[in-house]
Amino acid sequence: MASAYRQGFVFVQNIFAGVVSETDSGYKFEYDRDYLSAENPLAVSVTLPLQKKAFESKTLFPFFDGLIPEGWLLNVVSKNWKIDRRDRFGILLVACKDSIGDVSVRTER
Repeated sequence: MASAYRQGFVFVQNIFAGVVSETDSGYKFEYDRDYLSAENPLAVSVTLPLQKKAFESKTLFPFFDGLIPEGWLLNVVSKNWKIDRRDRFGILLVACKDSIGDVSVRTER
């Protein structure tokens, strides 16, 4: 099992849904068991459907990468938080706490 370096708590409509982690082998996303057993849970995206098994990838999942700002806003985020533009996971953690849409990624549960 890959050990996690950094992690973000994923919320769907402000309800804790799971954890996205940076690991020594890439990235992992896993739905919270309580979230899966709740009434009418929503999937984070169509590419990350509801399931008990964790998703693993060598690259940041496209859905989460798509939450990251682009262009001039990415420059502002990178400069203000002193995060390298290529550190996509770091930017995800600081810039996607209050994303447009149903999904947000926070550093605290």
